[in-house]
Amino acid sequence: MITGSLVALVTPMHPNGDIHWEHLDKLVDFHIENGTHGIVAVGTTGESATLDPEEHCKTIGHIIKRVNGRIPVIAGTGGNSTREAIALTSAAHKLGADACLLVVPYYNKPTQEGLYQHFRTIAEAVPMMKQMLYNVPGRTACDMLNETVVRLADIPNIIAIKDATGNIPRGAELIQAVKGRLDVYSGDDATAMELMLAGAKGNVSVTANVAPRAMADLCTAAVAGNREEAERLNELLMLLNRKLFLEANPIPVKWALQRMGLIGDGLRLPLTVLSEPFHGEVEDALKASGVL
Repeated sequence: MITGSLVALVTPMHPNGDIHWEHLDKLVDFHIENGTHGIVAVGTTGESATLDPEEHCKTIGHIIKRVNGRIPVIAGTGGNSTREAIALTSAAHKLGADACLLVVPYYNKPTQEGLYQHFRTIAEAVPMMKQMLYNVPGRTACDMLNETVVRLADIPNIIAIKDATGNIPRGAELIQAVKGRLDVYSGDDATAMELMLAGAKGNVSVTANVAPRAMADLCTAAVAGNREEAERLNELLMLLNRKLFLEANPIPVKWALQRMGLIGDGLRLPLTVLSEPFHGEVEDALKASGVL
């Protein structure tokens, strides 16, 4: 798999909600030029919940084509329907994605056995596609326990997990428990440095959307065990890590990218643009990190 900073890329849109393909191209090039190690296409930050299946696959394909092999692309293909996740994963494989990101099924709150069977079934249905599991209980209302991840690590094409719990002791315990059978990545910018210093291979990052170079350098330092340099860069990004979650992701990060002149102000309902009282806080964070 990939080591380092994997940007959870936003999906830029026109004011009417249509996907803005030219701005998407600009973002892909921006990340490659600034050292991002990989792109996660159409994950949570990419508004996967509001794209229909045709748009979802078209966006993944567009990003893969624009990247043109320069860095890996991980396609968000999860869902709370196993059949839908299989269909999206199969489509992403045909489009040439390097791996897929599969979120824990949301809303229907399966048991741990249900989670195991869900991910095992997808892995067996698309055996040539490398899979990264994604545990984010704050969004899914369902927490995949470490014991379940350890079971899933026995499946050959399940090769990684994005741990967005923000719980460092738990993440460190998971790293030890899987014994290298799958790679652990942080999915929480505020705690990513510590998890990487504990053995995680990288960070699937929202902050990387606006500070790609600094996040890539932070990940490189932390994965290498260079705590002093990692802490320096983490301090630079810490305010940004907090302020980009003042409202639900990707509301603040899209506002930040608009402020940087990289995208417009398009979001899809039920998401709305960043509330005006937060504009100054996000702008101050961008300035503090050296982005503006």
